[in-house]
Amino acid sequence: MASRLRAGRGARAGAHPESGQTTAELALLVPVFVFFVLLLVQIGLVVRDHVLVVNAAREAAREAAVDAGHGRVEGAARDVLGGVDVDVDRGSRVGDRVVVVARYASPTDVPLVGGVLPDVDLRARVVTRRER
Repeated sequence: MASRLRAGRGARAGAHPESGQTTAELALLVPVFVFFVLLLVQIGLVVRDHVLVVNAAREAAREAAVDAGHGRVEGAARDVLGGVDVDVDRGSRVGDRVVVVARYASPTDVPLVGGVLPDVDLRARVVTRRER
């Protein structure tokens, strides 16, 4: 049995020149893999911000539909997403259209990826009818 172990060790000794190849390949692929993982994280954050912009526009449209003041409309949107800009266009009579446009600049500040991608401008438009 001892002769088999020695023979096995000798057989592996011939593979020694290639033993660092896997380590070198891993060292080259890990930064690329990390970059793509961080890119996916950044995309997820932008998608989350888009959902919040749509939600902020809906909340602002609801406030505008019940004849709230402009400050309350902006406040309803900012309760959902701070830093969102809101434009409101509404008629004066019941049943008139209320149009709310919410805008937000989603920052791309994830390390390594944020420097490559510009900030993303998000926009949501909601149309409803005036209630009161």
